[in-house]
Amino acid sequence: MAMRPMKALISLEEGMRILFQAVTPLTRTEEIGLLEAGGRVLAEPIVAHMFVPPFPRAAMDGYAVIAEDCFGAGNFNPVRLRLAEVVHAADIARGAVEHGTCIQVATGAPIPAGADAVVPVEDTELEPGEGQASIVRVYKPVYPRQNVSPKGQDIQEGKQVLTPGTRLDPSKIGVLAALGLAAVSVYAKPTVAVIPSGNEIVPPGQPLDPGKIYDINTYTLSTLIQAQGATPIVFPVMRDTLEDVRRALGEALRYDLVVLSGGSSVGERDVMVEAVEGMGEIKFHGIAVKPGKPTLCGLVQGKLILGMPGYPTSCLTNGYGLLVPVLRRMAHLPEQRVVGFEHPMSRRYTSTTGRHQYLPVRIQDGEVVPVFKESGAITSMADAEGYIEIPANVDLVEKGEPVLVKYF
Repeated sequence: MAMRPMKALISLEEGMRILFQAVTPLTRTEEIGLLEAGGRVLAEPIVAHMFVPPFPRAAMDGYAVIAEDCFGAGNFNPVRLRLAEVVHAADIARGAVEHGTCIQVATGAPIPAGADAVVPVEDTELEPGEGQASIVRVYKPVYPRQNVSPKGQDIQEGKQVLTPGTRLDPSKIGVLAALGLAAVSVYAKPTVAVIPSGNEIVPPGQPLDPGKIYDINTYTLSTLIQAQGATPIVFPVMRDTLEDVRRALGEALRYDLVVLSGGSSVGERDVMVEAVEGMGEIKFHGIAVKPGKPTLCGLVQGKLILGMPGYPTSCLTNGYGLLVPVLRRMAHLPEQRVVGFEHPMSRRYTSTTGRHQYLPVRIQDGEVVPVFKESGAITSMADAEGYIEIPANVDLVEKGEPVLVKYF
């Protein structure tokens, strides 16, 4: 069959707009235990059903007192209070604090009835009683509510503390634990069918015949997919016959997203295009980015089909540029904030005009060194710490020019 050239390339911005129109955030949810919930996205509002702390508690080790008793206390005229009781963190005082008495409390212990402040232990001196009550000498006054954490200081009952769409980081998990919740409803992880293709590729671990190469893209993409809170489902290598492509796509449609990787030759890509066109529609084929021009986007039965370039660097670069934003949208995750710093270019770099370029780089002696070899070399990415973006209308970056390095 005749090889079809790619139609006009679309810009990266237009490609992203089409992708975002075609993908919707998942509505499936699941209930999971708190220990498994880190990094997941909350699917329900969390309204506090209790106060945290549930009682007023001592904010430091010392003595629960009636503040008024300590007014006028000083280094030379300490106030003397009778020690009525000693309370540990998990215990509750049996008696109440009355005028002229105090109860020893540990940090976090409930404040005994009658008391309205805590005198820190360092502002006191204990006078052990021989056969009678011990006396506590207080050398500094306290005001009412001093060193007391009030009931509900952290969380008020009835207040919404977390909203749906919140990513559960360690501190958010801490809020759920503080409310005594053992499980939580989160959005399901997107499932991604990863379909390797190409007659020349072999899974790692198998013997390599002449003319064959090991499959790289399945592994780089699957790792990237997992890092975005999604689940890759790896398919066997797809042969470049129309029947095989259709069969694989048909099976893959039970998942949320389909990623085809490979098909580096024009012939293989033609088969993919024909299969997607026959089952649904092609949204674009070819995007003005370097590396990664031969990118395919299609819709079949409402499911997004992404055909990634076969060359490992192009494939992974497009994974970061196109697949990551799509996955994050599906998973209800916010847009990724890429950390970037400006550094000067170590040498002059000529770009291909007309295409938005992602250039893998690393920092050496404070300068930006391009490490891109060619699209087929995975070490282009492995040697890189991040990348710089060169817009389609820029054809030259001068030595010493400051560029924004975005770290992986």
